[in-house]
Amino acid sequence: MHFMKKQIILKIYGKVQGVSFRYYAKKKARELNLSGFAENESDGTVKIVALGEEKDLKELIEWCRNGSKYARVEKVGVEWLPPTGEFSDFVVE
Repeated sequence: MHFMKKQIILKIYGKVQGVSFRYYAKKKARELNLSGFAENESDGTVKIVALGEEKDLKELIEWCRNGSKYARVEKVGVEWLPPTGEFSDFVVE
């Protein structure tokens, strides 16, 4: 059975910088076999771009809503895109 890969861009609002959010996001994304990256934005949010199976991406979105242990997530913006296939791993930038 072949699944279509999809891509998402997440913007995580709240206390998500300086609390290892990107590190834990990377760990979760790798558990889910997703590729992409997480980076801090200048406005205090964290941006995650992830590529993978839809069910795994949805699980990552749910994980982001709860966040890592020290994060306080207020909101998660989600944008679904066609896959670009440009990532081989999930990294923190």
